[in-house]
Amino acid sequence: MTWAELVAYCLAKPGAWQDEPWEGDLVAKVGDKIFAFLGSAPGTSIGLKCGPDRDTADEWLLRYPDAASASAYIGRYGWNSLALDGAIPDDELLAAVDDSYEAVVAKLPKRSRPS
Repeated sequence: MTWAELVAYCLAKPGAWQDEPWEGDLVAKVGDKIFAFLGSAPGTSIGLKCGPDRDTADEWLLRYPDAASASAYIGRYGWNSLALDGAIPDDELLAAVDDSYEAVVAKLPKRSRPS
């Protein structure tokens, strides 16, 4: 899966939109919350919420020790950086995007959730 395909997948989610809060670094948001850190084109990894806490997110690090790492600064909250080098199967990357999106949507106020 290419970085561009992953960006398109993220932005196809209901209510998703692209933002650039830091010059040159793209993120995918729903409401006012980030659900995917996409970086700059062409990206080599994606940052996703991989669990409610570090212990749960560490399962990714155990399964893919060379392709997954705790995200800098926000890793303790369950965010991981997942490599786009083919080590993680495409279907698992897409499922991780889905899970990150759903986790973020669940925390949004009901009035801010996409319909």
